[in-house]
Amino acid sequence: MRILALNGSPRKGGNTEILLDEIIKGAESKGHTTERLRLYDYEILPCLDCRSCKRETSGFTCALSDGMQAIYGKLESADLIIFGTPVYWYGPTAKMKLFIDRLRPYIASRKLAGKRGMVATPSEEGPSCCGPLLQMFAMSFDYLGMENAGSLLAQAYERGDITKRPEELKRAREMGAAVQE
Repeated sequence: MRILALNGSPRKGGNTEILLDEIIKGAESKGHTTERLRLYDYEILPCLDCRSCKRETSGFTCALSDGMQAIYGKLESADLIIFGTPVYWYGPTAKMKLFIDRLRPYIASRKLAGKRGMVATPSEEGPSCCGPLLQMFAMSFDYLGMENAGSLLAQAYERGDITKRPEELKRAREMGAAVQE
């Protein structure tokens, strides 16, 4: 199975990255192929609602030329996409939201239909504040025809806080190891 982990946190080496790394370690221990992308390393422009991606004549492709062009193929070849983002105002980071908005070509092309999506989220308040974020992802997965493969919600705020919660790191590794074809 091919797994693509998307890190939507602006912090290098932060809690989101640590959680994603643990999920990936678990998946790799079962022989899955993995790739990590840090969204802040890519220029992602906002969707302009030009609707070019909705037209068959455009091949259902986005008209914008930016870092998403390098990401689209990786999404299409993945079986499981892990969306990692800390909670910002009860939603994803701005970069993750830009990324999600740019998934619009897949509404028409259906190229993500049947793939699985998972959410990994650290937040200062812990799982109790993640309802709006999880609802947004669940509705987005549904709209894209993706299967919701679950979520890992952990309490962590300052850089590296998650390392003080070995039970959460273990849960992340186990979640990755439990991924099935």
